[in-house]
Amino acid sequence: MLDGCTPWPEEFVDRYWMAGHWRGNTLDNLLRGWALQYGPRTALVHGDTRLTYALLNRRVDRMAAGFRLRGLQPGARVVVQLPNVPEFVIAVFALMRIGAVPVLCPVSHRAPEVSRLVRVTEAAGYVGPSTYQGFDHTAMAADIAAQGPFLRKVFTLEAPGAANPYGGLTTDLSGCHYFPLRSIDAPPEPALAGRADQVAFLLLAEGAGGTPGLVPRTHDDFAYQARAAAEAVALTEHDVYLAALPAHGTLALGCPGIVGTLSAGGTVVLAENLEPAECLAVIGRERVTLTTVGPDEARLWLDALPTAGADVSGLRLVQLAGTPSPPGTAARVAAALGCRPQQVFGLPEGLVVLTRPTDPDETVLTTQGRPLSPDDEIRVVDADGRDVPDGEPGELLARGPYTVRGYYRASEHNARSFTGDGHLRTGHLARRTPDGNLVLTGRVEAAPR
Repeated sequence: MLDGCTPWPEEFVDRYWMAGHWRGNTLDNLLRGWALQYGPRTALVHGDTRLTYALLNRRVDRMAAGFRLRGLQPGARVVVQLPNVPEFVIAVFALMRIGAVPVLCPVSHRAPEVSRLVRVTEAAGYVGPSTYQGFDHTAMAADIAAQGPFLRKVFTLEAPGAANPYGGLTTDLSGCHYFPLRSIDAPPEPALAGRADQVAFLLLAEGAGGTPGLVPRTHDDFAYQARAAAEAVALTEHDVYLAALPAHGTLALGCPGIVGTLSAGGTVVLAENLEPAECLAVIGRERVTLTTVGPDEARLWLDALPTAGADVSGLRLVQLAGTPSPPGTAARVAAALGCRPQQVFGLPEGLVVLTRPTDPDETVLTTQGRPLSPDDEIRVVDADGRDVPDGEPGELLARGPYTVRGYYRASEHNARSFTGDGHLRTGHLARRTPDGNLVLTGRVEAAPR
């Protein structure tokens, strides 16, 4: 694996392969297969922009060739800081297609957080908006490039109709090169042979005291997570998923999210914010069938529904992401939207817990459900690390085929955050019901992550 990552022990690798969880295909190569299978179907929607599977794959191919032409090499880390726009999906898949490692970063992060990501990962590249919501990301990237030896290629996305204020292809005094992202386009080249057990991208997770940890997700483990999540909600090519939560997070990306929806031939609609009137209008216009939203945002949507004038009758499932989600919110979703609510809890490190569409109402209203995979190994332990009986609260520990064994370049952090036998200390308090469902009750005070 990428230097600084902790691999799964061989016995677990064999177990996950034998179970069929890992299938040895990279995410970018899976996209090629989806393009062949679903070519003329609509893959991505954003405002008036609509991309078919075939066109999405072609855009990824050409951007990948453009990145290689501009000097990005296999293994290079590249910070990707984009909102929910098609270029986010295209850039992430294109970077994976050349063997580079996207470092997914919230668009709200500023110089202190982004410069740390560049420094820890030794990122050679940055992909972000030129400016977004009044903030100058290009100037931030230039300042970071001037401070250290790593960042040398900056690719900026201009707002539609806007001209690049930096004049297109430029180089600054520190030797950093700047390119408009839409200029990164070249004839496709022969595909590189990637390995599915390698790191596909790095996700950001909040650690102890707010210290972030970088989570190395492999192609094998994330492809399994997204596929299993799609199967858990019976997702088909007729489904339309609204990606309203930030695309850089594990829920919108793969629970089932963007990747899971594409794996089933469905349509992904990208929304840049959670503003109720805008999201409800998109749900009606695009006939959205499922989405993921936090409990607070769900309540705002429900409050706005009577005056929004939106037809939300196409919705069949609303995932409520939270720990815990108040029972009243789930009940309101069912009553007001006329669809099935689903509790879902997911960590960047991997563990996903969710209710199933066929679960009794009591389970959906009062628990977070069961782990996604039959090979998820869950423990609930006391402060001394001893397993507690069902019904008693304790810290939730997990290991499995899509839960990582360590953070990136963080040996001391890993010693605190993982048990000797590889269980992740999630830092979340939970209790297990007699029928195997989990109830998340809060965070472990001062929990190391």
